[in-house]
Amino acid sequence: MSVVSIPIVNKNYPMGCEDGQEARLIELGRMVDMRAREILSKIGPLPESSLLATLCIVLADEIHNRPAPAATEADLKEILARIREIKHKIAQ
Repeated sequence: MSVVSIPIVNKNYPMGCEDGQEARLIELGRMVDMRAREILSKIGPLPESSLLATLCIVLADEIHNRPAPAATEADLKEILARIREIKHKIAQ
């Protein structure tokens, strides 16, 4: 297990991750830092706990409102194959 220091609004947060996932965690940290800074630029300074709560709500809202991904052709072919397999089992 590795530990990576993630800066969010000028404060470093040590976070553990699986070996090899350090770059991904750093990239996610940059995204969180960017959103936190956007929030602060719009509403002004906040105590750390209020910023954290606001940031969590904003990110949860974005995830909740994200459209569901469309099925790919490969997904549809897999679904069709499963339907045929089930149809075959029922017909026996």
